[in-house]
This record gives sequence, structure tokens and C-alpha cells, in this order.
Amino acid sequence: MNDLPDTEPSFFDRLAATTGEQQSESVSDAGDVEEVAVDESLSPNSVDDNSTRPASSKGRLSPELRRVLVELMRNGVVLASVKPQIYELLCRHHALIEDHLADMYLRLLIDPPAGVALLLQQQDQADYEDEEERSALISRRTLSLYDTLLLLVLRKYYQERQSVGEHQVIIDIDRIESQLAPFLPLTNSSRSDRRKLSGAITKMKEKKLLSPVRGDDERLEVTPVIRYVVSAEFLERMLEEFQSLVGELEGDEVP
Repeated sequence: MNDLPDTEPSFFDRLAATTGEQQSESVSDAGDVEEVAVDESLSPNSVDDNSTRPASSKGRLSPELRRVLVELMRNGVVLASVKPQIYELLCRHHALIEDHLADMYLRLLIDPPAGVALLLQQQDQADYEDEEERSALISRRTLSLYDTLLLLVLRKYYQERQSVGEHQVIIDIDRIESQLAPFLPLTNSSRSDRRKLSGAITKMKEKKLLSPVRGDDERLEVTPVIRYVVSAEFLERMLEEFQSLVGELEGDEVP
């Protein structure tokens, strides 16, 4: 998450083997969000580009679009609900911005219904000379088991609320705790461990997966960005794996 010969692997050995690669949901240093599954029907090409290219000097972007590009690369995610002017400029000039991102092996994905713009690694990596060059701007980082479980709980809740027609998905801290509770034996944590949960939530806010609800410290919005971090298929597979592991752990503890 001994070198004793001829012994059956322990529960935690099986846990590490099961989750070693699967819990490596990726974040990026440049963009803070790494794609797992993307609906190609929501590609930037589906956004009407009715813009005329702003005046440039020697192939450079205009000062306004340079500020937009810096914002995108600094945060990796732009939400229309948070920064509507930046988002609108990304939509209007996405083709021009993509030209500049392509030089860095990056691409822009815009999801108009969700109001999300994402900075992603190019899918076609044939032009990369080596692994070191490919990871220069967007690198992968493994999440802790606790963070992975929180991510799955939030993704499942988002999916459930969207299926009943909610456009803005709000969740409170008590509900997060109750959703996490069945999996806590895997993490050696307790439901009352607010400090650990608070730290994990802070990370999710930094990655734009959660957004604070103004005037309410106990409620959070699960942003549409989470769809691009955890696909529905990955969610179901991982929940089944963790539920199975919890069952094995409980069985091992029965005297």
C-alpha cells in the first residue's frame, strides 16, 4: 500500500498486490489531473470555434491569451462556475491554445455541458523521444489507500446523484464519513478521525475535485472533474475489489 519461506501471503500482501497499480490514480504537477477515461464526444473539437485569432507578434499569443494559458497550466483545471471569463476565452480560442500546448505534448479538453476545461497529456505519444521527456510536464503520483478510497466514495456519490438528475452534486462531511466507514478497516483509521479526513479533503480541493460551498464549512461540491479521474468502469471494479478485501479481513479476525 518476510522473507519467511513457504508461507501463505498475508492479507496486506494481497492488498498491496491487488491495489498496487489500480490505486495509482494520477495527478499532475503541471495540470493536477491525469485522464483515466474520457468521453471523446466531449472533445474540444465539439466546441464551436467562432473566434478570429487575436493579434500576435512573431507567433506569440496576445497578452490576454497568455494569461489564460498560464492559468490553465498553473491549475490544470478551469471551471466555468469559478472562473467564467477564463473558461469563455478557452472555449473561444481553444484551437489557437491547443496549437501552443501541442509543442509541449499537451492538449486541451473542454466539456461544455459540465463547464470544465482540462489540461491533459496528448494521447499520441509517438513523437516522444524517451520516458524522461514524456514525464517532464505531467508526472504520475500514487495516492495513499485512504485517499483512493475517498476518491472512489466521492465518484460513486457523484454518479448516484447525477443519475437522478442533479446538476450540482453537494455532499456533507457526515455523509462522507458514513460512506467511508465500511472501508476504514483497510486503512487502520476510525470514523472519528476527522484530522485525517480533513487532510484528504484538502488535497481533493487542491485538485479541483471538491469545491467549498460558500458559507457552509460542512458541505462540499463534487465537481465534474471527478469523471475524468475515475471512469464508471474503474469505479465499479475497484469497489468490488475493496469490498472483497474488507470481507477477507473481517473473516481473518473471526476467532
